[in-house]
Amino acid sequence: MSGELTGIADGEAAGTGTLGKAMAVLEAVVMADGPQRFTDILATSGQPRGTLHRLLSHLVEEGLLVQRRDLSYEPGLRMLTLASRSWSGNRFRDVAEPHLRGLHELTGETVHLGILREAEIVYVDKVESRQTVRMSSQIGKASPVYCTGIGKAALSLLPQPELERLVAGMAFHAFTPHTHRSAETLLAEIADIRRDGHAFDREEHEIEIRCVAAPIRVSGSDLTAGISVTGPAYRVSMEQLTAWSGAVRAAAAAIGEEAAIRLGPGRGGP
Repeated sequence: MSGELTGIADGEAAGTGTLGKAMAVLEAVVMADGPQRFTDILATSGQPRGTLHRLLSHLVEEGLLVQRRDLSYEPGLRMLTLASRSWSGNRFRDVAEPHLRGLHELTGETVHLGILREAEIVYVDKVESRQTVRMSSQIGKASPVYCTGIGKAALSLLPQPELERLVAGMAFHAFTPHTHRSAETLLAEIADIRRDGHAFDREEHEIEIRCVAAPIRVSGSDLTAGISVTGPAYRVSMEQLTAWSGAVRAAAAAIGEEAAIRLGPGRGGP
């Protein structure tokens, strides 16, 4: 890249340096539901007006963003190219894909594959439900770990000191009346998940949405992930989710074993 995006001083923190600022602006546009005006990005990015103008100019110049006729911004074609290359090279997703489809065939509901990234779970694959009413989740979207089945399942794989460090830094937002509101209750549930081998989302992120999930352990790797079966509460009871838990655990174990072989030791991610 040219201009300001290449002028990163030695020792500059990623979050506060030029690249970190540019990535924050890029993410603000890419993760938005639609095109973003300058004032929208200004409000979400926290950057000074002059700095934001320069960053947007460089991102447009590099093809990562495009400015529309109404002067709003949206992802550029270069973003699609980079995303496509990343997607095609995702070997972990390839390992998991047949097991996701197997769970889908068994349950008829939506199956997700997610990877832990600090306090968020990033969905990297999805097999859509065969039912008329389906999930609105998106591949690439991140959700908080403390209120999602996959997130809590993945947390259960962390060593206790790392788990406590991560949970201590969480800001608990009450998405629904069932969402965890404290570190204490979350840690207590993580202990249950470690004992049982699976986790539930009991309408904790979205009302009327439930899931059962299991952690994916990849031996010799720091990859932490999970798999889940998700459906609307009117169609999927807690009893049904419990009945599916064994199949979800088996799929997670199979993915972990195959990934350890195919991805090799020390593999840090997909």
